[in-house]
Amino acid sequence: MPIDLDLALSSTYGPTPDSWDADRVLLYHLGLGAGASLEEAELAYVNERNLKVLPTFSVIPAFEAALPAIRGPGLDYNVARMLHGEQELQVFAPLPPVAEIVTTPTVESVWDKGKAAVIVVRADTNLADGTPLCSNRFKLFARGEGGFGGDPGPKAEVPVPEGEPTRIFEIPTLPQQAAIYRLSGDRNPLHIDPGFARRGGFDRPILHGLCSWGMVCKGVVDELLAGDVTAVAGWSARFAGSVYPGETLVVRAWHRQKDILVEAGVKESGAVALSNAVLTLT
Repeated sequence: MPIDLDLALSSTYGPTPDSWDADRVLLYHLGLGAGASLEEAELAYVNERNLKVLPTFSVIPAFEAALPAIRGPGLDYNVARMLHGEQELQVFAPLPPVAEIVTTPTVESVWDKGKAAVIVVRADTNLADGTPLCSNRFKLFARGEGGFGGDPGPKAEVPVPEGEPTRIFEIPTLPQQAAIYRLSGDRNPLHIDPGFARRGGFDRPILHGLCSWGMVCKGVVDELLAGDVTAVAGWSARFAGSVYPGETLVVRAWHRQKDILVEAGVKESGAVALSNAVLTLT
């Protein structure tokens, strides 16, 4: 059946309670490659005694809570033809190392791109006492599901600035990076099963897009913000291409007054991995 816009936008979903402790945060950080050095700022990602939490960790409980809305009423589409197009994070307060939370998903928009539908699911995460922590927006590209007569939505493009980047740096990924990251919750066989990956058109399992998204955010925090995770008010990026575990990300960053524009490519192939990427500063 085609997208039913009215039903998709009018359906509501209850809050999903969840919690995390230091171990869950540590596993996520290890999935991003944290702990590769003994420098104090780096150890703070992997030492529960003085743990700082990357704001991108919030996507882990948000993804689980958003699943009912991603396949909710009015959104009858072929999951095999769905791509995760973009991810956007807004941060309202620093994430604590231990927390009881509640996340509420909403189908915020469904855009008609002609040959595809773009489904925007927002997941709002609060502490159990109601204090807002963050909002994650999952922008999902459902191929073959356009043409239902909806609004085409915005054409938001972030132009790459002229001039040399403020910083260019590399982020190596581990051959086992996807195997570690999937333990935080995304068990899609595309990231671990060679046969499944080949059927999807890939030479071998690819790295999770949200893993690359988190790694690049961490790299920008470390390289340009002296490891201060509380300096991040927002982080968004478009998934422009695939990364194979073991490849190296090359990040170019332009530090402006209120934000940092970012582009990440793959050193081995020259392909763009993340585009339209912006880290907003507090």
